[in-house]
Amino acid sequence: MSDVARLAGVSVATVSRVVNGRYGVSAGTTAQVRSAIERLGYESSLVATSLRRSRTNVLGLVTHSFQSYTAEVLKGVMEALTQSGFDLIIYANSDLYGTYSEGWEQRHLTRLSGTLTDGCIVVTPWGEVRSSTPVVVIDPVRDSTVPSVMADNLAGATTAAEHLLGLGHRRIGFITGRSNLAAAWSREEGYRRALTEAGVPVDPALIGRGDFNPESAVPLARVLLGRADRPTAIFAASDGLALKVLEVARELGLSVPGDLSVIGFDNIPEAALAEPGLTTVDQSMYRLGYEAARMLKGLVTGEWEGPRQILLPTRLVVRGSTAPPKSTPPKITTRP
Repeated sequence: MSDVARLAGVSVATVSRVVNGRYGVSAGTTAQVRSAIERLGYESSLVATSLRRSRTNVLGLVTHSFQSYTAEVLKGVMEALTQSGFDLIIYANSDLYGTYSEGWEQRHLTRLSGTLTDGCIVVTPWGEVRSSTPVVVIDPVRDSTVPSVMADNLAGATTAAEHLLGLGHRRIGFITGRSNLAAAWSREEGYRRALTEAGVPVDPALIGRGDFNPESAVPLARVLLGRADRPTAIFAASDGLALKVLEVARELGLSVPGDLSVIGFDNIPEAALAEPGLTTVDQSMYRLGYEAARMLKGLVTGEWEGPRQILLPTRLVVRGSTAPPKSTPPKITTRP
């Protein structure tokens, strides 16, 4: 502030009045001070501001790691905050697919809430979250009561399984996501519902229990595709998992979709770039972020009058990774 005062030719007290929006400074002097602030790149301290005011006008986004899913969500959040008067702080672990430690989201929220942020968006937490400031969760845990935004995972997964059934597949494998997440539970339920309604028995041996770490799909896909009565199609609970299934199929000498159909869920950018392009369910991750930020802004300002849980529609995106099954399954090429 001393540097600003020196450059503007005013007192430090005058700079303080301008920065804090107090009366008693002429328009000309205010413009002079703000020009000096711009030239020097001065920014007020968030912590100091929060101590003086009831709000910081900063929102937080808490995530365990940055993946394609999180990046797409972030685009929506940033769009919703454009010209809103709110800034954004992003808090994430340093590792990409590291070991998840229980309570990570609560520790992050504790660090951000109150003095640094007016509220936070939490992406796919491992448990129910609590905060002294407003919080909105994207993809909450099952039975969560926290304000949340999520896709209609049940409808999307049902449509995906029905797509494979419509192509003639009857032995359809499924690789799950993290079991305590509402999205993962709904996607498995959609898979089961579609098969049951089509009169196809759900075979527990064709369900691989994974999480949303893409690497978890590798051993599961090898087991499923190594079976003598292997599935002719695999539905993975996320695109990250599905892309790993494509890799395993290639390693085993299986062609996609000739020998194996694969379908994912999310529609991350990599899905369209895969070879072949990955059939998937688009849950509009951008829209998830946009609606979460819109809700959080309203909760912070006290203007939110919408529902506390927002459910967004999904749509099937058909690409080259799905086709009718062959009548005779090919032999698997085993690695030495």
